[in-house]
Amino acid sequence: MRQQAWQRFRSSGQTRDGRRKVAPVAAAMAVGVIAMGVLVPPSAYAGGRPDGVRQSLSALVRSDDLPAGLASVRDRSGHTRTYTAGVGDAATGAPVPEDGQVRIGSNTKAFTAVVVLQLVGEGRIDLDAKIDDYLPGLVRGEEIDGRHITIRHLLQQTSGLPNYSDHLGEEIRYFAPRELVDIALRYKADFAPGKKWAYSNTNYVLAGLIVEKVTGRSLAQEMDRRIIKRIGLRHTYFPAPGDATIREPHPKGYYRDAPGAPLRDITEIDPSWGWAAGQLISTNSDLNRFYTALLAGRLLPPAQLAQMRTTVPAEATFGPGARYGLGLVSKPLPCADGRLYWGHGGSFPGYETRGGATDDGRAVNVAVTMQLSGEAARERVDSVVNTALCR
Repeated sequence: MRQQAWQRFRSSGQTRDGRRKVAPVAAAMAVGVIAMGVLVPPSAYAGGRPDGVRQSLSALVRSDDLPAGLASVRDRSGHTRTYTAGVGDAATGAPVPEDGQVRIGSNTKAFTAVVVLQLVGEGRIDLDAKIDDYLPGLVRGEEIDGRHITIRHLLQQTSGLPNYSDHLGEEIRYFAPRELVDIALRYKADFAPGKKWAYSNTNYVLAGLIVEKVTGRSLAQEMDRRIIKRIGLRHTYFPAPGDATIREPHPKGYYRDAPGAPLRDITEIDPSWGWAAGQLISTNSDLNRFYTALLAGRLLPPAQLAQMRTTVPAEATFGPGARYGLGLVSKPLPCADGRLYWGHGGSFPGYETRGGATDDGRAVNVAVTMQLSGEAARERVDSVVNTALCR
């Protein structure tokens, strides 16, 4: 995969500064090309009569020429409605699986942060301890020193560590987490720890390595027992090494080299280069359950949840009014009462997700089956989220 494909992942699909482009994939990848002419079938839906969410999701798929869109909306009483639009397989015209699994990209960061903060609550990790307290001597480079970077810096994206995914080559293969860190350490620090905010996947790979060092178990095992099984996320999992598939019914994920170019199926890909920063597979409904449970205090003690919700400005990546906590993003809603919602969003080759939950128990997540390539398209996905949370 070419470097631009890795760059697509570096800021969870929401960069506002023009650095990100549609992700091409090396021709060596054995995937098929699909002509756009097959995307004519009418949208398929799940749920009742047309409403604002249904209409905006269908309009999104049409206006941005996307293969498919999926949404799940949870109201304050816990009732859920799911929606689909487009086609799940552009080659055959097969329908979009209702609440199908997708690669959720940087939403994984919220899961990783929860595990770290649970360990903080247990007294096994100190947010203000240094990386070297857990991984001595590992983090060294030009103007980089793990003796001066705290766990809080990692989770809040204020470490100044270079983003390894800006520097990955064209290989599509398994990457060990330590290998990803080593790639980042070849480059000079972006800034001194705590002095600025900048999105870097390297922060979360190091957080995952600290979890493994402290617990003696894999990050996947810790996520499974501490989050996935605990709150009943039946369709969420951390793919095993070498697993490039998606287990359950899912829409295929695509990319195109340029507007109007043929679609290329990129559903099956080794996700290891995302690891603690972006490897999870889930559904919109499971993401709603996760963010709702998190805000309701079912995953973290009050002190750690308060830390997670302590934010700094992050508008350059996540848009106007956005702020970044510890693996959690707050965004203002355009509703008259000025409410916020909390989530993260994610981008991974073939898929892009947006959404989160409000403090009063409403939640929505939206996925599309191609990474977005323009400000207008990203705003239209955000508008589906806003429509659902403000109604």
